[in-house]
Amino acid sequence: MNEFPFGFGPSDPDKRGEGESRDPSGFGFGSPGGGPQGAEAFNQLGQMLSQLGSMLSQAGSSSGPVNYSIAKQIALQRLSSSSGSQMGFGSDSGNAAVRDAGHLAELWLDAATILPAGATSTVAWSARDWVEKTLDTWQRLCDPVAQRISQAWVEALPEEAKQAAGPLLSMLGQMGGMAFGTQLGNALAQLGSEVLTSTEVGLPLGPDATAALLPGNIQKFTEGLERPSSEVLVFLAAREAAHHRLFAHVPWLRQRLLATVEEYASGISVDTESLQQLAGQLDPSNLANIEETLSSGLLQPQTSPEQKAALARLETLLALVEGWVDVVVADAIGDRLPGADALRETLRRRRASGGPAEQTFASLVGLELRPRRLRAASALWKLVGDQHGVEKRDGLWSHPDLMPTADDLDDPLEFAERLGSDESGLAEFDPIAELKRTEDAPSADEARAEDSTGDSPAEEASTGDATEASDSGSAHPEDDDPGSGPRTDG
Repeated sequence: MNEFPFGFGPSDPDKRGEGESRDPSGFGFGSPGGGPQGAEAFNQLGQMLSQLGSMLSQAGSSSGPVNYSIAKQIALQRLSSSSGSQMGFGSDSGNAAVRDAGHLAELWLDAATILPAGATSTVAWSARDWVEKTLDTWQRLCDPVAQRISQAWVEALPEEAKQAAGPLLSMLGQMGGMAFGTQLGNALAQLGSEVLTSTEVGLPLGPDATAALLPGNIQKFTEGLERPSSEVLVFLAAREAAHHRLFAHVPWLRQRLLATVEEYASGISVDTESLQQLAGQLDPSNLANIEETLSSGLLQPQTSPEQKAALARLETLLALVEGWVDVVVADAIGDRLPGADALRETLRRRRASGGPAEQTFASLVGLELRPRRLRAASALWKLVGDQHGVEKRDGLWSHPDLMPTADDLDDPLEFAERLGSDESGLAEFDPIAELKRTEDAPSADEARAEDSTGDSPAEEASTGDATEASDSGSAHPEDDDPGSGPRTDG
C-alpha cells in the first residue's frame, strides 16, 4: 500500500533543480528582474493569479470531497502544451491506423476466445480526450477514499472541539476538496501523457463498448523499441480489445473491481492523537497553513486487516485479468507479428513492475493497481487452456465462485487437475450457456427494484447457482489470507 494515501502525500515545493534560483514569493519564477525575462515572469504570475482566482471561485461549487472541476481544469491546462496531448502518427492517419488495427485485432481474437467482441468501435484519443472521458470513473474510485478520510478525522474530534470549530469545519472541507482536486489534476495530467490504452491500468475507465488507443503516447513508447510503430499499434489494439471482451461479457467483474476499492475505503480510520497535534498547528486565518497541514501526511490513515485483505483480493483479481489478456493475445497473434514475444515481455514488465499508471493510482487512493502475480496467473490460464480447452478456460469467468484464488496461483497444476475431476462440479460444465445466463441476469439496479416486490426467478436461480458452487468446494476470493502479501513476479 502507498505510504501516503490520496490527498495526504508529502509536498516540498522548495525542491528544485541544482543551481536554480529561489523566489522568496513562493511562485517559482526565479529572481525578479527587468528585461524580457522579468516581463515573462510577470506574465506567468498574472496567469497564475487568474487561475487561482478561478479555482477559488469554484471552491464553493463543489459539495463532494474532491473538487473535480479544479482537477479537470488543471489536468487539461497541463496537457494543452504537452506533446502527450497531440494525436501522433498524424491526426487523420492516426485515426485510420487505430481503426484498422482494432479491426485486425478483433479478427484474430475471434479464434482465441469464446468471448465475443466487447467494443463496437476503436478510436484514437489524445491525452486530453483520455482525461475528459475517464474522469467519471476516477470520481467513483477517488470519492470513497477522500470521503472517508474527510469523515474519519472529523468523527474523531471531541464534541467540544467540533462545537468550537464551528464554520471552520466547512471551510476545511472546501480547502480539502481543492487540495484533493489539485493533486488529482496533476496526477491525471501525468498519467494522461503516458498511458497507452483506456484499459492499461486494468480497470474499465472509459465509456462502454469503446476501445481507445492514444497514438501520441504510443509513438513515444515505440521510440524506445526496435519495432515498427504499426506492429506496436496492432499489439496494443489486441490487448485493448481483449480487455473489452472480458469487461463486456463478465457482468460481475467491473463491479467487483470498483467495489473492492470502496471496501478498502470503508475501513479507513485516523489516529486521534494526530488530531491533538493538528489542533496546535492549524491557523484558521492562514489558508496556506491549512492546505499544507492537509497534505503533510499528519492525518495518515491507519491500515486495518480488512483493508489488507481487500488489497490482496484486488491484486489477485487484477493478476487474473492481466494474465488472461496476456495468454489470449499471445494465442491470437501467434507468429503473425515478428516482434510479438518481445512486445509481450515489455508489457509484462511494464505492468508487473509498477509503471506510471500504478504509481499514479497509488498516490491518488493509496492502492497500487499492480498485478504482482501476473506471470503466475498467465501460467495458470495457459495450463487450463492446454488441458481443458478454451471454452472451459473462459467459462470460469461466468461466476466469481469459479475463479482461481491466490492459493491456486501458488499451485496451478492442482487447480487444473481439480477442474477436470468429477469432484470439481465442472466436468459437465457448459460455459457458453452459463455466460448467456449471466448476461441475461438483471442488472444491480433492476435487482434492487425487484427487491421491493419480491425475489425474481433470475435471483432465485442465481442464489441456487452460488450455493451449488459453494458446495462444490470452490474457494472464495474472500478466503485469501490477509496476512500473506502477494509476491512480486518479474
